[in-house]
Amino acid sequence: MAVTAATGSQAAGQDIGALGKAQLSSSYDTFLKLLTTQIQNQDPLSPLDSNQFTQQLVQMTGVQQQLYSNDLLKQLVGNTGTGMSQAVSVLGREVSADSATTGLAGGKATWAYNLGRDAASVKVEVLDANGRTMAVASPSGVSAGDNTFTWSGTDLTGLKRPDGGEYTLRITPMDASGATITSRVFQRGVVTGVEQVNGKPVLSIGGAKVPWTAVTSVRQPA
Repeated sequence: MAVTAATGSQAAGQDIGALGKAQLSSSYDTFLKLLTTQIQNQDPLSPLDSNQFTQQLVQMTGVQQQLYSNDLLKQLVGNTGTGMSQAVSVLGREVSADSATTGLAGGKATWAYNLGRDAASVKVEVLDANGRTMAVASPSGVSAGDNTFTWSGTDLTGLKRPDGGEYTLRITPMDASGATITSRVFQRGVVTGVEQVNGKPVLSIGGAKVPWTAVTSVRQPA
């Protein structure tokens, strides 16, 4: 019940904030229209007091900036209180995450993948950030469950790719009859860093950047 009440209060606060900004925006536009009309129709012998309407304009702008500052503050508090604090708690732990992309580090890149049932053959492709095929492999007799694939970092031309690049694994597993088998590629590794990207927590796992929301399991490293 407490969670429901908190959620309701948060939603109410957001509604009030949105309403306040809408009303302020309308009042600001109305103020500028009235001010423009006054200036256009003022008596040349008794002009408007510039100090007075300048002060009003500054006050309106100050309130507007305060509302936007409040929005930014709420966003920062939300990031610190939930996502980032939870993400930092997995530093040094081994996690699994739904991500087919990893980094090339120490001259190699490793992925984990899961098969719904035994496969007679699996076509494995390593793609670079531009979608170009870097390597192709065809392991056979792969069992159902979790498996791993490690790429040596050498592309199809025989060139050793430098550390630091990110690469994606694409697999096509088939049974003896040629039917495609259900599969999933994921990352498994120790979290070595946490950072914010576009306001969202991102983990560093094996040289790759993985969104915190992609994590499916956490455990102590063996």
